[in-house]
Amino acid sequence: MSSSPDAAPAAVPLTPDRLDDLHPAVDVPAYDRDALVPAVVHIGVGGFHRAHQAVYFDDLARSGRSTEWGVVGVGLHSPRMRDALAGQDNLYAVVERGPETDQVHVVGVLTDYHYAPDDPGAVLDRLADPRTRLVTLTITGTSYPQGEPDRDDPDVVADVETPSTPGTAFGFLVEALARRRAAGVGPFTVLSCDNVQHNGDVARAAVLATARLRDAGLAEWIAEHVAFPSSMVDRITPETTPGEREAIAREHGLDDTWPVITEPFSQWIVEDCFCAGRPPLEEVGVQFVDNVTPYEVMKTRLLNGSHCALAYLGHLAGFRTTDEAMADPRMRGFVEGYLEEVAALLLAVPGIDLAAYRATLVERFSNARLSDGLDRLARRGSTKVPSYVLPSLQQALDQDRPRGHVVLATAAWLRYLRGTDYAGAPIEIADAEADRLSQLARAGGTDPHPFLEGSGLFGTLGDSARLAAELTAALQALEEGPLEAAERLRAPDVLTQAEGTAA
Repeated sequence: MSSSPDAAPAAVPLTPDRLDDLHPAVDVPAYDRDALVPAVVHIGVGGFHRAHQAVYFDDLARSGRSTEWGVVGVGLHSPRMRDALAGQDNLYAVVERGPETDQVHVVGVLTDYHYAPDDPGAVLDRLADPRTRLVTLTITGTSYPQGEPDRDDPDVVADVETPSTPGTAFGFLVEALARRRAAGVGPFTVLSCDNVQHNGDVARAAVLATARLRDAGLAEWIAEHVAFPSSMVDRITPETTPGEREAIAREHGLDDTWPVITEPFSQWIVEDCFCAGRPPLEEVGVQFVDNVTPYEVMKTRLLNGSHCALAYLGHLAGFRTTDEAMADPRMRGFVEGYLEEVAALLLAVPGIDLAAYRATLVERFSNARLSDGLDRLARRGSTKVPSYVLPSLQQALDQDRPRGHVVLATAAWLRYLRGTDYAGAPIEIADAEADRLSQLARAGGTDPHPFLEGSGLFGTLGDSARLAAELTAALQALEEGPLEAAERLRAPDVLTQAEGTAA
């Protein structure tokens, strides 16, 4: 088929032999990929890992100071990433979408990729390889067991009874560590990069619990020898749609099966606790600290908490993306008010100006060229709200601090769970607890008592008469409309605390 004289040239396929044919503005790796040592195994390769941790390791390779930290990817649940990377020799593009322009980088640090159900033995061989010194995880917070693993779960059964074909990420880690122990090979460091507070402790507990199901001695060896540093990660990375993939091919001349779109901002704070050597990531912007907790609290309560607030109130108002919502001054004011209330509850964070951080968040959310779907941010509310919003609400109640925006955000979640927005459009609630929670939310209407008492998510907050009164006022305010409720928060006599109500 011939093309017209004015047609744009065909996009260049992203393969090693065509890197020189890409547009000069596309930044490609100049280092020798074959020289990379596969020292890092990442379990759970998705958009966020490819936009965040892998980019830092790619920057390290680009710096010319170290080829010792190549990355091998592992997938557990879907073959999509395997299929996307296979024809590109594991190359992929990261599009940093600023308010005005894009910066396009081809990442080459991913040296190999294994889809575990295809060949679990290959994954275990890679993990047991003495060259593997660090295992990083982005498996989502819900993949970490609450307490002891469920012995009736088929995946947990596989971890214990057929350890050569494990069912969970922790089963793979335990079996690999068992093999290293038996061979006299030192352990690797396990570094969780999931949005879970104290994620190092949570990962450690999950690995040890899995090991104890198999061998108490192995569990003791892991407890003594394996390091589980905590980390805080931050980079907004929306899902890449087919339309955006086509736009990247058209605008940048780059044909990538699954590119990643992200923002220019990136942050990674890591506890300085490693057992098999530490990658020199401080050279490319990673901050190593003795205690990650202040940074975790800052990020989860400010960024993740305000994401929840924006998602539920914005969705109710009919907005579908963050930038659309933030373009409305009432929504922007609501988010700013939420951030102000929550920041006032935080202790000082070393090296961080909280006022400047809040302003940065508002601008990041408002980036019209990085349109993040509110439906994505609203997913798994039964996990997110108790983790990201309710701790601020509890603290504000305990200290009797301003909390109208936090209360309204919580009420917006309850209203969202009824399953329709204010125009009557249906809301598809993506949550493992959706049916049960929606029934409670609909049953209560503007009365939060059924939800507070029956959801099991509020802990001691569920017994607070003061919170119940404030949520009732917020739900009643929402009846007039979400934007109206947000705007009324600016009036001092609206959504005030119910005087004379006992906590």
